[in-house]
Amino acid sequence: MIRHIVMWNLKDHADGADKASNLEKAKSLLLSCAQVVPGIRAFEVATATPGMDCTNDLVLHMLIDDAQVLAAYQNHPDHLAIKPFMKAVVQERRCMDFIVE
Repeated sequence: MIRHIVMWNLKDHADGADKASNLEKAKSLLLSCAQVVPGIRAFEVATATPGMDCTNDLVLHMLIDDAQVLAAYQNHPDHLAIKPFMKAVVQERRCMDFIVE
């Protein structure tokens, strides 16, 4: 199994909207990809909780069967379709993939 974690910080204003609006849209777009390929065992998307000491605005956490599932997800047309919006609104992105035993 592979754990795939991506964290983003968004721009204050981008794509004609404020950060809060773009966070909700990004969350919705990501959630629409939750079941695009078989082998995704867990798929969570969350925004930072107000009042908590956080370093990122948005996080995606996936647990998947293997590297082939990750590649299929990353190249799926639904996932590729959200990338232009994400690139327009994201200030910073971090990602980590690791094997879970």
